[in-house]
Amino acid sequence: MKILLTAFEPYEQWPENSSWLALVDLMREGSLCFDLVTRRYPVELPVLRERLYADLQQGFDAVLHMGQAPGTPVVKLETVAVNFAGRVENCGEELSEVLENGPAAYRSKLPLGNWANLLRENSIPAVVSYHAGTFLCNATLYLSLHYGRTMRHATNVGFIHLPLTTKQVASAALNMPSLPVEVLASAVRLLIDDLCSSSSAFSEGDSLADHRKSYSNRSSAEVERENV
Repeated sequence: MKILLTAFEPYEQWPENSSWLALVDLMREGSLCFDLVTRRYPVELPVLRERLYADLQQGFDAVLHMGQAPGTPVVKLETVAVNFAGRVENCGEELSEVLENGPAAYRSKLPLGNWANLLRENSIPAVVSYHAGTFLCNATLYLSLHYGRTMRHATNVGFIHLPLTTKQVASAALNMPSLPVEVLASAVRLLIDDLCSSSSAFSEGDSLADHRKSYSNRSSAEVERENV
């Protein structure tokens, strides 16, 4: 199974991004049961769009995006991406579209409820979320789902928001919720392992929950890192 796993670069006051920290920690584990391509995307929509579309053309079986969500105490599994692009400080203003004349929203077909239960069963706090915001995290999910729909690529796409790592909060002397980076990496590992244990034969519009099969072939992870 070929999976694209993405994270974001640092932005604004954050010298590190918990999504990238979790990805790096995950790759230290080794012995992964899938072929993995990783990316670190910039926090600039035009460049992000260009690199994302170039990556999606490689024809992945599944795509899992990750982003940092300061202030959240849990792993958030995003359900919906909307066709709006704007910053939090633009609240109250009319926002532009992620994609001109695109559908109002897309919904992920991944088994997010099952995933939330899986993480909680492993002592990792998690919830299903119905609002990925209106900035780059939402745009990444929206564009990926749109590409799969319009190009008829049978790719399952998801986005998870991660809390800050404990080290990020301690280093900045902040009073904010966090989780150890090892816990975040474990969460990502559990979700990808679940993808791996599901069928590779996805039909258009179906979810992984409809195709529960086991993988017998195991291969080492091939990591492609793109520095920004």
